[in-house]
Amino acid sequence: MKARVILKGLALMLSLALLGYLFKTSDLGSSVNEAWIDARVRGHGVNGALLFLLMGGLFTAIGLPRQIIAFLGGYAFSVGLGTLLGALAALLGCMLSFAYARFFGKGLLRARLGERAGRFDRFIHDHPLSMTVLIRLLPVGSNMLTNLAAGISSIRSVHFFSGTLLGYLPQTLVFALVGSGVYIAPTLKLALAIGLFLISGALGAWLYRHFRHGQSLDAQIDAALDGAPPSAPEPDAKS
Repeated sequence: MKARVILKGLALMLSLALLGYLFKTSDLGSSVNEAWIDARVRGHGVNGALLFLLMGGLFTAIGLPRQIIAFLGGYAFSVGLGTLLGALAALLGCMLSFAYARFFGKGLLRARLGERAGRFDRFIHDHPLSMTVLIRLLPVGSNMLTNLAAGISSIRSVHFFSGTLLGYLPQTLVFALVGSGVYIAPTLKLALAIGLFLISGALGAWLYRHFRHGQSLDAQIDAALDGAPPSAPEPDAKS
């Protein structure tokens, strides 16, 4: 895995930790915190959790990084609940963009993402659940484009959603830890989050190299993970 991939993930983590610190200590951060997190989510029980899920789902569906939602989950709730709600919010966003592609956007998206969807189909063909988990463990790639490509592929939604939730959990835990660290032992929790991020990223890269069986999910992912140059993709089947 290339150093710039690791540095990019660490930079995002550290910037979110700094943002959380500003939320806690500065007037601007306090006003933002009170305006949304404190006023609408934290301490509002089921209603606050449902609002968090709705907003997180909508934002990740249109491309907001799911790591930010995980951070806010840790910031608004405990680590455990923040991880769970952050992962469910990202899953909801996945479901929304997947459903859009499958039921409304096939004609429009086929011309733009047909080749990517074909590679996705070949990549997950034999083991759709486990290969979806593998894709979600990778520290690189576009979450939204993967959702859209899956929507116009042949994968069954139950396999894609189940694999997505399982694969989301490690990074969601990492960023929920960063968010929760604003309040309790920030240095220790940030160090633990960095360690978990490096471990989960390395695991995803290792699994990708060893279990893709010659298939390429994306040329940029191959390059970022220092994999072998991908072979030329096969022509997409015409429906």
